[in-house]
Amino acid sequence: MNRRFTHGGNVYDAAPNGGKWLDFSANINPLGFSLKARQAIENEIENLVHYPDPAARALKQTIAEHYGVPLEKIVLGNGGAELFYVFFHAVRPKRVLLPIPSFSEYERAAISAGAEIAYVALREEKDFCVDERAIYAQMAAGDCLILGNPNNPTGQMVKADVLERVIDGAKRKGASVVVDESFMDFRADFDEFTVRSFVGRYDNLLVVQSLTKFFAIPGLRLGFAVAPPSLAEKLEAAKDPWNTNLLAQAAGVAALGDVEYQKQTLKWLEPEREFLFHAITAFEGIKAYRPTVNFIFLRLSPSWGSASAFCGRMKEEGILLRDCSNYPGLDDSFIRVAVRKREDNERLLEAFRRIREERT
Repeated sequence: MNRRFTHGGNVYDAAPNGGKWLDFSANINPLGFSLKARQAIENEIENLVHYPDPAARALKQTIAEHYGVPLEKIVLGNGGAELFYVFFHAVRPKRVLLPIPSFSEYERAAISAGAEIAYVALREEKDFCVDERAIYAQMAAGDCLILGNPNNPTGQMVKADVLERVIDGAKRKGASVVVDESFMDFRADFDEFTVRSFVGRYDNLLVVQSLTKFFAIPGLRLGFAVAPPSLAEKLEAAKDPWNTNLLAQAAGVAALGDVEYQKQTLKWLEPEREFLFHAITAFEGIKAYRPTVNFIFLRLSPSWGSASAFCGRMKEEGILLRDCSNYPGLDDSFIRVAVRKREDNERLLEAFRRIREERT
């Protein structure tokens, strides 16, 4: 794969000394998937002799109830990433505005459908926050805008009222807007940021959400989009009718219904995120951007070496980090680390200390 579109570390590569990787490169809930989801998967094993429900009725109903979304606006995906490809191949925008740095699958999906890409650079001196004016300045040059909220890898978030102005401005320019809310479940105050309820009010809006990160089922691949009914019909017609498999549908229903698991995740996240953020900030020569969800964006000073060299050294410790140097808009000094359980985070910090000592 082109390095430009390479993601984090690959846990299937051989780890040092035949051990297992400690993966800080993937932003997955370290509590693992819920026991109710596990039981649901086990209960459905015998049904693998059948095709999954192409209408995914039970899962769509559960999503509708959990997220307060009308059934006719829900489109399921084999992970959130698939839905970007389905959208771009179904809608075929000619020129896509892409704030950078951002998740590489946005660009890859758009290019796969023949779209041109116009970058809108997020400025480091403004902590990579979304700049409304910069977006408006280029809006006439594109017919689609795609935004991550929170953005990956920076973690920056945009309030819903600000996004509404952007969506409204795009509508007046005849442009569509795709908002990726794949990490939104990690926010207890999601209602201040989500624009799911704007779908319908704005027929140019598509909202995508992954269920794999918060619910720790990336191997099953599950996500959904919220789209105006006319767009939802177009997306349904453009995808495989069985794109969400039987086990993924069962696990999704169970996970969304496991309220205690969701509460435990939010209870775990905030103190552990603060612990890791402040511990990393204490290292001289590392700038840690204030995290908003379950990952932390870091800038290394030259005293730590380049991002690629640092991540390579961490591999020798059996730890995978996300080298962000292949993100357009970033140089070779940025990395991203997931927030994991305390024992794992302590191991990460100890590896940081060893590398710091080696370089002093």
